[in-house]
Amino acid sequence: MRKIRKRRLQLVILLLVGVGATTAIALTALQQNINLFYSPAQIVAGEVQPGERLRAGGMVVPGTVTRDSDSLAVRFDVTDYQGQVTIEYTGILPDLFEEGQGIVAVGRLQSAGLVVADEVLAKHDEEYMPPEVARALEAAEEAMRTLEAE
Repeated sequence: MRKIRKRRLQLVILLLVGVGATTAIALTALQQNINLFYSPAQIVAGEVQPGERLRAGGMVVPGTVTRDSDSLAVRFDVTDYQGQVTIEYTGILPDLFEEGQGIVAVGRLQSAGLVVADEVLAKHDEEYMPPEVARALEAAEEAMRTLEAE
């Protein structure tokens, strides 16, 4: 009788350790793959640590898009009208990418104000604005109105 209880207890403990280890591995993997959205103002304010993976978005500042003539490297600035960051990207930009339009870049922050992107996402029609970019722009406009009212 005691041997059966002892074996059941060992089995339950082994099962709990296995479930705990699986949960820990899953949470670690998820944490490494999280891409939180940050506006240019948040990046400039230092809310993101260098090396951290993120999604940054805003409006492409007209006149800031520079292309390397020898490669697919592109550099441009993005703003939420409160802050401005530079995005570096090597690859083919989406067909709908253009100055003055909203974009979201997925990549890593290299330094305060420079994001090296792995992917650049652009709007898919005339009316669309990425939700994160729209919220960041609305917050910036509200902050500007508040400052003007004071």
